[in-house]
Amino acid sequence: MAQPLIEPITAEALPEFAEFLNAHLEGSRSKEAWVKGLKKSWGMAAPNHGFMLKDAGKIVGGIGAYYASRLINGKTERLCNITSWCVLNAYRKQSMRLAMAIIGQKAYHFTDFSPTKVVGGVLQFLKFRPLDERQAVILNLPWLSLGSKLIARASDIENNLSDNTLQIYRDHAVFPWLNHVLVGTPSNWCHVIYKWRLFKGLPAAHILFLSDRNVFDRHFRRLSAHFLSRGIVSTHVECRFIGRPPWPSVIRSGFNAKVFLSSTLADRDIDYLYSETMALDL
Repeated sequence: MAQPLIEPITAEALPEFAEFLNAHLEGSRSKEAWVKGLKKSWGMAAPNHGFMLKDAGKIVGGIGAYYASRLINGKTERLCNITSWCVLNAYRKQSMRLAMAIIGQKAYHFTDFSPTKVVGGVLQFLKFRPLDERQAVILNLPWLSLGSKLIARASDIENNLSDNTLQIYRDHAVFPWLNHVLVGTPSNWCHVIYKWRLFKGLPAAHILFLSDRNVFDRHFRRLSAHFLSRGIVSTHVECRFIGRPPWPSVIRSGFNAKVFLSSTLADRDIDYLYSETMALDL
């Protein structure tokens, strides 16, 4: 029996792959939502939208991919974020071939921010490195923060950013499930992107990106008071994004580690911009 074929997911094939994900990925979104989410790319023309496994002309598995060209440490880098790895049980032995098709593409750094324990193990076998998965859970309090400013209105955020920082904001402001604030001072802002979640039945802010950890650390109390004024009880931020966790806080751990593959980038260079974490309402 011939091996199933591996093919790139082209723009024309994306609706078919989206229908496969809708049918077989647990908790899946609609076909239309998958197409809209997976067709994103930033700063470059995507070479594909991932790779799919086909047997007798029918999709039996696949891995989605997001591509972005980004400025990191003053250098233009190309990133590929793996997403939505789904293979039918009868074809699980072919999963490694799919992974090799993705990472066989040259001149990319690769990330996977939602691996299951099994997928994470497979990717670490392929030399992916785990990121620190610990999260600080911080109780929001009505702090007084003299000298700290906060901006939450979209037009004011645009007026206070420029160049690459403004482009990052505009690229992510299109996703309605993301919230943006600037905290700091007019000469030194930290751009914070967060999602509203529930934690132990109470509103929480899950921070997905902060542009400057030092500014964040200095001005967190202003952000904390802002969250509390909007009924958000706790702030959740990964320990790798910050210095010492603000008081009062606890550290949660035991999550599936996110992973990345790069010969030149370090874990401190990896964030969630231009990835499934932002582009999909997970």
